[in-house]
Amino acid sequence: MRILRGLHHPHALPGPGCALTIGNFDGVHRGHQAMLALLNSEAKHRGLRSCVMTFEPHPRDFFAARAGTPEKAPARIATLRDKLGELARCGVDDVVILRFDEALASLPAADFIQQMLVDRLHARYVLVGDDFRFGARRAGDYALLDAAGAQLGFDVARMLSYEVHGIRVSSSAVREALAAGDMERAATLLGRPYAVTGHVVHGRKLGRELGFRTLNLRFPFKRPAALGIFVVRVHGLGDEALAGVASLGVRPTVEDAGRVLLETHCLDWPAHFGPEAGYGELISVELLHKLHDERRYESLEALRAGIAQDEADARAWFAAQGATA
Repeated sequence: MRILRGLHHPHALPGPGCALTIGNFDGVHRGHQAMLALLNSEAKHRGLRSCVMTFEPHPRDFFAARAGTPEKAPARIATLRDKLGELARCGVDDVVILRFDEALASLPAADFIQQMLVDRLHARYVLVGDDFRFGARRAGDYALLDAAGAQLGFDVARMLSYEVHGIRVSSSAVREALAAGDMERAATLLGRPYAVTGHVVHGRKLGRELGFRTLNLRFPFKRPAALGIFVVRVHGLGDEALAGVASLGVRPTVEDAGRVLLETHCLDWPAHFGPEAGYGELISVELLHKLHDERRYESLEALRAGIAQDEADARAWFAAQGATA
């Protein structure tokens, strides 16, 4: 999959053109997956490359910050790494990441179509969702896009909402499931367990001092959609997944500095892994079941006891599932 950060030059995607879809794709849930399958099918039929245009930061992040109300920005489901990984898994040929800034926010809808879709991407087919809006003041909609396509020479299609068990699949629905700690419902909407991927970084080594070594991943957004203590599986440290328990949040007992970390303690650390094993490795942590919200403990000894109880509860959960912890 080819990744383009910005469309700084004319003819950014040389060739006969592309089949394009546009959106934030936070979580790349089952509705997104159905749209991408249709996009790939149309691209193949037309002899084009399939292309996704997405944005960083999330447009609602930008507008919330501009209004001085950052708390109104949506909680983030996926990191950019995870979003790109899922788009690649869906078979997309190209991803264009546009920086959502004042210039893009103020670009009139007609100019967005001409400059981005026609001049730079040579779009021949554009697929959007049923609630798609674009351009300055969200003035652009499907009808405007369809009319422009007829005039400028590209086809436009609209995909209606996607439902699973009578529930409309959307990023908002995934966020609600994660906020409620309903990991089973989140997995149903996503089509896979919710996971966070990243390189293991060095921390304060406090977990090691407490007797619970952790693998630390940074979550780059201040408001993750999921927060709390979870039963997890870790992939990327050998052939077998490792059972564990993890904290996703701001560590209120020891730091609470607003920096979000995913700290994972493997229940049975492989004997052949030395004390420095894991650092720098790219791992994926699946959040399978929520145990409880983050807690502020009165002392490090209380924290140690709390982690020990979380480990015991994680082992009990795996046992109840008939899985090896």
